[in-house]
Amino acid sequence: MRFDSTKGQIIKGKPVADKISEDLIKDVETIKSSGKSPKLAIVRVGERPDDLSYERGALNRCGKIGIDTEVVVLNEDVTTQEYIDTLNKLNEDDATNGILCFRPLPEHLDEKKIKYQVSPQKDVDCFNPVNLAKVVEGDLGGFPPCTPTAVVEILKHYEVELKGRNVTVVGRSLVVGKPVSMLFLNENATVTICHSKTDKLSEVCSNADVLVAAVGRAKMIDDSYVKDGAVVIDVGINVDDEGNLCGDVDTEKAALKASLITPVPAGVGSVTTSILAKHVLKAYKLQN
Repeated sequence: MRFDSTKGQIIKGKPVADKISEDLIKDVETIKSSGKSPKLAIVRVGERPDDLSYERGALNRCGKIGIDTEVVVLNEDVTTQEYIDTLNKLNEDDATNGILCFRPLPEHLDEKKIKYQVSPQKDVDCFNPVNLAKVVEGDLGGFPPCTPTAVVEILKHYEVELKGRNVTVVGRSLVVGKPVSMLFLNENATVTICHSKTDKLSEVCSNADVLVAAVGRAKMIDDSYVKDGAVVIDVGINVDDEGNLCGDVDTEKAALKASLITPVPAGVGSVTTSILAKHVLKAYKLQN
């Protein structure tokens, strides 16, 4: 699908996730026929609701695909060394192919030390700076973060042309904003990164062919930020004043101008767990 005059078409993540999963199921069946199985280990500190939500989605997706899983739950008062010791055990465990660390870590943990301890070969969500460097270099041998990868996969699935297009990303975090910008550059798009200090933010955004909202502010992006016929990808996960889950985009208003727009929930998040499973399978193949 190219950029056209159609307005407000909601593009959901489920068809994208299902297509990725179909291919993975076949690969896993082949691996299991040889008596082996890919495995993901999830490391979680405490009981944060957003971590638990992602964990449920990841376990469900991996279960459907046939990937084994293990959840390692650490107490909220875990020390940096205890966390590192946990990672070292998983690094040394040949049966564990992928490691997912839920972030952000509690403030008392030294993330600068911890992130280097995850084996780059098992780091399926780009925690280790080695994998982040590979994203910048365009090295396909690493593991880009799952959510930014999901953004690009959605656009490709719905046949949105990226080459030569103006893509604007609102948000500059290492989790989404910066890496997704690098992935767009690798697709030959022209990328603008915006943030809280950007002057005339809505004006800058309204020039984008593709607008990616990853700023963490509920319903911040309305129709004034959107160019007629633009594609809008909402990465945000927030709770509105009524206690309902919502994104960074005011979907109802933005849809007045956008040609295609992802919803929250049922948008990018539903694809992220499929990308995670894909990375676990990639890690298994690299290790074997």
